[in-house]
Amino acid sequence: MINWIIPLSLLIIFEALADIFAKNWSLQKYTWLAIVSLSLYLIANSFWLFALKNGAGLSRGAIVFSVASAIIAILLGVIFYKEPVSKLQLIGFFIGLISLILIFWE
Repeated sequence: MINWIIPLSLLIIFEALADIFAKNWSLQKYTWLAIVSLSLYLIANSFWLFALKNGAGLSRGAIVFSVASAIIAILLGVIFYKEPVSKLQLIGFFIGLISLILIFWE
């Protein structure tokens, strides 16, 4: 199982970094921020290929990536960009955490 967790983790990390640069581009409009963001998305998705090749499985890998990326995006938005989060969104955040626990429960 560890063979696919490492590339999937790198996918999530690079995706989060790309999201940060994309958000900063949306605020500052510097072209270089968009170029860095797109480059990081490309690197991130390259790790997706390795995760699939090493046994992540499309269904489990895609869910782990999607939920983990969403959780990290919420945290980044709240902590660094002071974006508001509603009570309903917080419930979704905790349901996402629970879903990750259940996916890895064996």
